[in-house]
Amino acid sequence: MICLLSFSVLLYMGKEIYQAAPPIPTVVQGADGKALFTGEQIRRGQQAWLASGGQQLGTVWGHGSYVAPDWSADWLHREALALREEWARQRFGKPYAQLDVGHQGMLDAELRREMRANGYDAASDTLTLSAARAAAAREVAAHYQGLYGADPAFDKLREQYAMTANALPSADDRLAVSAFFFWSAWSAAADRPGEAGVSYTNNWPHEPLVGNAPTAANGMWSIASVILMLAGIAAMVWYHMAAGEGEEPAQVPNADPLGRLKATPSMRATRKYFYVVIGLLLTQVGMGAITAHYAVEGHSFFGLPLAEVLPWVVSRTIHTQFGVLWIATAWLATGLYIAPLLSGHEPKHQKLGVDVLFWALIFIVVGSTVCGWLGTLQRLGTDFSFWIGNQGLAYTSMGRVWQILLFVGLLFWLFLVARALLPALRNKETEGRSLIAMLLLSAACIGLFYATSLAWGQHTHYSMIEYWRWWLVHLWVEGFFEVFATAVIALIFARLGLIRMASANRAIVLETIVFLFGGILGTLHHLYFTGASTAVISIGAVFSAFEVVPLALVGFEGWQTYRRGGAAPWVARYKWAILCFVAVGLWNTVGAGLLGFAINPPISLYYVQGLNMTPAHGHAALFGVYGMLGIGLMLFCLRGVSEAEQWDDGLLKPTFWMLNIGLFMMVFMSILPSGIYQAWASIEHGLWYARSPEVVHSALMQNLVWLRVPGDIVFALGVLYLGRFALKLLGWGGRKAAAAQRA
Repeated sequence: MICLLSFSVLLYMGKEIYQAAPPIPTVVQGADGKALFTGEQIRRGQQAWLASGGQQLGTVWGHGSYVAPDWSADWLHREALALREEWARQRFGKPYAQLDVGHQGMLDAELRREMRANGYDAASDTLTLSAARAAAAREVAAHYQGLYGADPAFDKLREQYAMTANALPSADDRLAVSAFFFWSAWSAAADRPGEAGVSYTNNWPHEPLVGNAPTAANGMWSIASVILMLAGIAAMVWYHMAAGEGEEPAQVPNADPLGRLKATPSMRATRKYFYVVIGLLLTQVGMGAITAHYAVEGHSFFGLPLAEVLPWVVSRTIHTQFGVLWIATAWLATGLYIAPLLSGHEPKHQKLGVDVLFWALIFIVVGSTVCGWLGTLQRLGTDFSFWIGNQGLAYTSMGRVWQILLFVGLLFWLFLVARALLPALRNKETEGRSLIAMLLLSAACIGLFYATSLAWGQHTHYSMIEYWRWWLVHLWVEGFFEVFATAVIALIFARLGLIRMASANRAIVLETIVFLFGGILGTLHHLYFTGASTAVISIGAVFSAFEVVPLALVGFEGWQTYRRGGAAPWVARYKWAILCFVAVGLWNTVGAGLLGFAINPPISLYYVQGLNMTPAHGHAALFGVYGMLGIGLMLFCLRGVSEAEQWDDGLLKPTFWMLNIGLFMMVFMSILPSGIYQAWASIEHGLWYARSPEVVHSALMQNLVWLRVPGDIVFALGVLYLGRFALKLLGWGGRKAAAAQRA
């Protein structure tokens, strides 16, 4: 019921966003009636921007990557300066900087009135600008046409932005992308009809020149979110203390319940999935190092002109896309492995299905990566980018054809998991049937909800693209996969006898209810400033606060998990898988909880959206939580399909510690400090400044980028140890290890 009601509200809010989204006028004209841009150019500009890199090259309304500017904030600031300078020269015959304080104050006040005036007439579907503002807009448009072209005057700026020359070879596309940037900036400053002082983007970004500051609703709902979070944590603590009183601990068996398990052919067939997981992880780490280095050199990697064959757009796309793909592959393979384990039933031709799905996933990963790479290098245009190449959307970048194929593959995966689990559900004597049912239900949601990647089209309004994109990124990755993984872990511990099945069932049901209660509607916190109404802020603020509530106690659950590791000598077989689950609990509290809530309240996100505070949370949560969870599940599954004498805990020990220590160094020595510095710049001067070359390429920021290197090296060594461990399972790399458990 909670799930149904939450999705009903989320769909209703989608309707609200659709209706409240900033209009795209048929024509943007000056007071003299001469057209600056057409609605068709604005729509074409959105497509051209996405095809040239999109959210992999700067941001619009704060979503994307952070070396290039936020184009909406950048245009807004440039236009405001150009308009004010135009007035100063027209009226006083001198630059604005040479005027006295009184004249400057007069122009500043007039600038705010001018930029906040809507100018859109719904009856004629026309946006009219004053003559001076039209001239300023033409001046700024010329800047972007030169930047996206090959004009050598912009070479230094392109290097600072990690852009390649001639990103848009067509002059028409360069004019169109200028039109799109103008529209996104106009939406950010123009008052909504009937709402004085509130723009289409709820006054985001912070820009003192045009009077963009947090709205009253932003502040009020931020206060409410903090109060509700504290109340929720208090209630959760009270419940856990009350529920835990008098509960008998599980009677741990003397021998490993799975020790005599004979893996079925389909279970053994999942082993190759995990080698692909490690390969994707290694590639992601390499691309991450290259992408981070581009923030210093722009087009080079330690002097090598690497951007000629591997530009920023490609390296960042692979880095972000592979991060999702290897984690998802680990979880999908776990589902295929654990389904026959739970039911004790191997359906006919199940191994064939597992093998077919494996090669289908390989085809999708390789095909989408190669086509996206070639499309970017060859600049094959908007149609190729959308359908086959790189859509330019963060974490959902693969072309539509590949998305359709992946959706079909996920449905096939769901079919394979379901046919293996159904015998266990039909048997009324199966222990933990409700948990197995939860596992199957979450698997169904994983398969079916990927359909949201097909919800937007090539011509969809940008506000609605963001709405549906966050359905996929937040609900699919952060939502149903989390429920699936939580159910899997509970079932693993219950089958090992480390927790009572009744306790596992109660815990998973409670955590699922709490998570979905906050998580579904918490999706809206990504949409505060994407052309949405104030209602999105109120609902998003309240429910994103509840997302943090279960995370506050996950660290305690991690400690309990660690204690289970010493329940019996045989549990040492699963030591490093269990420690990965412990790390998940700690990173959930730190990365998803503390760093997540640091940016979630509307008043916080108003100033830090589009800054490095977000990747600090993203790295700690994506790898710390979902990545460590994927590795833990992988180790559990590999234990069941590997020879005992080839298993080497001596390689897993440095793997575990280097991954976690390296991630901690990366986040807290480099990414988070740079985000805090940018947050100061945003609050003090505006978002445009926090994303400007003056800040991004300042000495302090460059030093913070270099401070990533120690953490990156430690982390990369952890991944290499994991690869070495995997090779040893194949019998490669010298003398086979004895079965001794080295810790």
